[in-house]
Amino acid sequence: MIKRIKIVVVAFAVLSLLYSFSNLGTSSTYKCMIQMTNYTGEGAYIVISLINSEGKYEETLYVQGDDDEWYHDITEWWKFYGKKRLDIDAITGATVAGGERTVSVIEIPDDKINSGYKIRFETAVEDKNYFVQDVEFDLTNESVKGKVEGTGFIRYIRMMPN
Repeated sequence: MIKRIKIVVVAFAVLSLLYSFSNLGTSSTYKCMIQMTNYTGEGAYIVISLINSEGKYEETLYVQGDDDEWYHDITEWWKFYGKKRLDIDAITGATVAGGERTVSVIEIPDDKINSGYKIRFETAVEDKNYFVQDVEFDLTNESVKGKVEGTGFIRYIRMMPN
């Protein structure tokens, strides 16, 4: 009888560990609609980044603008990305012009939500301004379902679970 109880306890412990490990590294996808302000000129390059609790770049979530010749104009992000030059082809799209909107799907690690992380949207337009924090907000269960106003080329962004 004691031997059976030990087997059940060990089996339960192993299953608990397997379950906890299966939840590590999971992520969820979100639709992210970006509405631009009405401006004239070239299309905007937009970088969506995951920022850790210390204010440092941790991950590039999406890049609107697929011509890497201009990435250095997004200077703060370039300091992070330019050193590593990771392959971001799978998370890039075309630039977005004034007055236009675009919808992208971004993937956010589940363990970053409600953990002190932020999402940052940086924008740059050729021969115009660069906005390091055009949009930046705390990454919470509520914020990934809402609308946030921009301060530069972005009028607002709207996030929703996919």
